[in-house]
Amino acid sequence: MLGSGLQIYNANPVFGGRQGIHLPPIFIGGWLAGGRDWHFGSMWIFSLNLLWYGVYILASRRWKHRFVGQPDLKALQVGKNPKRKAYSWHRIVYTAIVPVLLLAILSGIGMYKPAQFYWIVDLFGDWQALRIVHFMTVPIVVGFTIVHSLLALKVGGSRLLESMFW
Repeated sequence: MLGSGLQIYNANPVFGGRQGIHLPPIFIGGWLAGGRDWHFGSMWIFSLNLLWYGVYILASRRWKHRFVGQPDLKALQVGKNPKRKAYSWHRIVYTAIVPVLLLAILSGIGMYKPAQFYWIVDLFGDWQALRIVHFMTVPIVVGFTIVHSLLALKVGGSRLLESMFW
């Protein structure tokens, strides 16, 4: 997603274009249309994965244990255990990323098919606001990945960090 998104960013004159800011060449697609094709194809995998995760969390009732709750907020306010506080922060960050991911999907669909989903563009105000919101979700997700990994390392050590990938 990031590579094809950078391809779109660098090829489009609205945000840089050929005369504007050039980001590192880690592109997928080779040109604007190819980058859009790869990006939209990856979006389906990303969206279906998020949908499956949401169904799983709701059906298994793991949302009670996975996302932030009252005990986490209480632990941050009056807790003495530093590991418990770190775990609470971990759950807050983990909970906060879900709306950001949904915002990325919604704004991306509005950008890809603005004529069919005009109401999404209207929801964000105008086309430029929609693009800015979509592009702002990228550094938030990258930052989340870094913070999430560091918190996992702090709370559970390398074993918990490795369990995120294997």
